[in-house]
Amino acid sequence: MTAASPATKAARQAQIAGILAHAQVRSQEELAGMLADRGVHVAQATLSRDLEELGAVRLRGAAGALVYALPGDPGGPGSRPGGVGATGPGAAGPGRTGPGGTGPGAAGPEGAAAHVPASAGQPNGAEPAAYGALPRVAAELLVSAEASANLVVLRTPAGGAQLLASALDHAEWPAILGTVAGDDTVLVIARDPTGGGELAGALLRQAERRT
Repeated sequence: MTAASPATKAARQAQIAGILAHAQVRSQEELAGMLADRGVHVAQATLSRDLEELGAVRLRGAAGALVYALPGDPGGPGSRPGGVGATGPGAAGPGRTGPGGTGPGAAGPEGAAAHVPASAGQPNGAEPAAYGALPRVAAELLVSAEASANLVVLRTPAGGAQLLASALDHAEWPAILGTVAGDDTVLVIARDPTGGGELAGALLRQAERRT
């Protein structure tokens, strides 16, 4: 399954960061056109606000023209969220998450925390209208979702994985067996051995309830 991005602020800003990391962008109009080519349509005021929040600055490029650039320190203002690059909508780079713990809150070698929701042992249930704070948190943090078998990999901006995993845990979603959170990546384990794709779609819909 190809990584899919919800229509959220976090996903849009990840696309902007990916474009600026790989292309010489001279104006907001040019950037808006590049986003439109990816299926992301954004108003000028929103794009200006996104650039400000990402910490974008205009620097003189090799050809002498002023181009947009982002600070390059990982995790700092303007760092690229969730490993998302410029290869296409929702494209995700290598993550750092692995099963790093053996119980709730256990820390793994990469600083990942494993979580088991209180709903463990409950039968699978239909997707709810909303799960507590999950739609709000997902709308702010979910950059992309990609599934394989019963696993779903969620990308977030740097430092957002723990908060998103916590919202998933507190949602007590019966279809979720547990989560493992790193810095910008959450591994979600579906209870159904082939339920990753369905769960990824449901998580994207949760994020888009608040957009």
